Amino acid sequence: MRPKISVAMATYNGEKFIKEQISSILDNLNSNDEVVISDDGSTDDTIKIIENFNDKRIQLIDGPKKGIKQNFANAINNTTGDIIFLSDQDDVWVKDKVNLVLKKFEEENDITLVIHNCQIVDINLNVIDESFFDFRNSGRGLIKNIWKNTYIGCCMAFKRELFKKILPIPDSIYMHDQWIGLISEIYGKNYFLEENLIKYRRHGNNNDQLKQKPVNIMIKNRMNLIKELYRRKKSSGQDYCNRTDI
Repeated sequence: MRPKISVAMATYNGEKFIKEQISSILDNLNSNDEVVISDDGSTDDTIKIIENFNDKRIQLIDGPKKGIKQNFANAINNTTGDIIFLSDQDDVWVKDKVNLVLKKFEEENDITLVIHNCQIVDINLNVIDESFFDFRNSGRGLIKNIWKNTYIGCCMAFKRELFKKILPIPDSIYMHDQWIGLISEIYGKNYFLEENLIKYRRHGNNNDQLKQKPVNIMIKNRMNLIKELYRRKKSSGQDYCNRTDI
């Protein structure tokens, strides 16, 4: 039996692209799946567009108004599915994205997180780069991804067993997707799927996400991340110091 799918989406003033994105997601889902949308106080027509779908699979909830990390945490916290997909508000999923990701989970039962490749596109979906993995030199590795993050949330899906390890997402870390990827590195097994399964749209409101931060900010972010990972490990009693694949 196909596992129940939850899509956790964080929105804020996304009226320009949200309809196209939700449509592409719903085309991938079964009738018993869900899209949990945490909206962080949009002042444009985002809410209206979401409500106009009038689809029972969509659950719209109020965000915590504490920024994108905690908005995603709120969406994740309200999911009920066996496999949780993350979604931004401005990309486009390709057909069979969900089925191809589920196939990988089924092929290898010990996988806890799948991250797939994507095309980087502009505002009109013209291709800028054919492979995010190549652009970012993506791959597994705890130290590798602390030093230079290659986890991108909009391309992630993870098993519910990680739920209590991921939450709460610390306020002091920089990126929720890096946190989730590293938590799965520690407590499970990650797989990088080469297929391009979304069109990852870059535009004025999110272009800075791919830019390198100043050195002092990068150092601070990494120190906070290491500190929070250690705290989470200590509180759970998990020992990963002897791992050979970090």
